[in-house]
Amino acid sequence: MTFGIHPKTGRLHLGKWSVAMPRSRVGRIIIGVLLIVGGVLGFLPILGFWMVPLGLLVLSQDLPFVRRQRRRLTVWWANRRRDRQARRGGTTRP
Repeated sequence: MTFGIHPKTGRLHLGKWSVAMPRSRVGRIIIGVLLIVGGVLGFLPILGFWMVPLGLLVLSQDLPFVRRQRRRLTVWWANRRRDRQARRGGTTRP
C-alpha cells in the first residue's frame, strides 16, 4: 500500500484510493489546513477526526517540518511492526 502524493501525477494515494490534488503549492497548503481545522471540529456531524491525519499527509508534501515528522512516524511504525513480528516468531515482510 502507498500513502502520499505521487510526485509525477500529483495525486494523493491512500492505499487503493487515489484523489486528484491541486498542482499549486498554495492550493495544497490551504486544503491541508482546512482538513486539519475540520478534523479539530470532528465532534460535529459530517466532520470527523479522520481529517487531521489526512490534512497532515497533504501538508507533508510542501512543508519540510511536517514531512520529517511523517517520515519519523513511518520509520517508527515499520520498526514496531518488525519487532512484533520477530517476537511472535513470524516472518517479516519488507
